[in-house]
Amino acid sequence: MAKKTINVKGTEITVFQGEQSDYISLTDIARYKDANNTDDIIKNWLRNRNTLELLGFWELMYNSDFKPVEFDGFRKQAGLNSFVLTPKKWLLHK
Repeated sequence: MAKKTINVKGTEITVFQGEQSDYISLTDIARYKDANNTDDIIKNWLRNRNTLELLGFWELMYNSDFKPVEFDGFRKQAGLNSFVLTPKKWLLHK
């Protein structure tokens, strides 16, 4: 997978270029906010109800293998203090 960088407001963001899709580094975006706690920044963003709704909508539109029943479990928990969603957990259950 090839990669390039783009500069957004003085921050270098890696873009990985695949055959059919490009992927933007969430870690690079989180580093702009807090370089020492990128994993926490991403987890907090993923547990936000609005973020989860956006991800579910995107998957429903563009992923024929999307599992809406499993997604409903995430959606019901989104925003709760006890809810934690990591990128790995999202990829395993979407």
